[in-house]
Amino acid sequence: MATPKSPKSAPMLPYRRGGEIDYAGLEFDPDVKNITEDSMEQNLELAEILGLFRARFTDFNERPDVFLDNETFICYDPSNLNVRVAPDIYLAFGVDARAIRPRKLYLPWEVGKPPDFALEIASESTADADTERKPGIYAVIGIPEFWRFDPSGGQYHRQPIWGGELVNGEYQELPQSREPDGILKVYSPLLEISLCWDDGWPRVYDPATETYDRNWRAVQAYAIAVRDQRDAARAEVARLREILRYRNGDESETETEGDATPC
Repeated sequence: MATPKSPKSAPMLPYRRGGEIDYAGLEFDPDVKNITEDSMEQNLELAEILGLFRARFTDFNERPDVFLDNETFICYDPSNLNVRVAPDIYLAFGVDARAIRPRKLYLPWEVGKPPDFALEIASESTADADTERKPGIYAVIGIPEFWRFDPSGGQYHRQPIWGGELVNGEYQELPQSREPDGILKVYSPLLEISLCWDDGWPRVYDPATETYDRNWRAVQAYAIAVRDQRDAARAEVARLREILRYRNGDESETETEGDATPC
């Protein structure tokens, strides 16, 4: 059975919070992901994909129904929270993002669903896990799309970019195309965009507009400016209301004094 195609339009699922989590009893620190010696290799590409996704899917964390993360573990055994996996990036639509984060763990049975999308960025120390071990784990969890991005061009993952759609418990490879300029594209039915490999650099292409997403830093700067203007306008409205309230209070007191009849 193919995965649903439009998770972005799904209504927010209620978060069904369970009991208190015994963080001290865990075999790991949920605040710290495992850092490998070569993790620095992934940082630039990781930050770029996070920025592109944050701009496109979360409105820079303004949307409460989309959870995008690269920090928290996904636990997939309700009886043992030590059974966990940590994608480089994962994304969930139609969930209560503000309820997930304080728990420090992504618990599908509380969230109401598994994440929709997981992506691994290649490095020498994680290559085998990315290609051999993690696809099976993500399939068991029920993540509809699993992706790999290899900045080296395939030295670690054997392909520069790879996307798979979960069908009947296994990931079926999504078609790949190469543009005349050498850019590799793989269309995501789930996200309705193409993820691209451009000489080792990640890009996002929107087939609906036939354009690549703009530099997310410029989009973020604009969003921050708009938010600052909105906050300033709200503060000014509040200030004017306070002035009017104060003035109306003075006028009421003056009228009361003027109406008073001397004894």
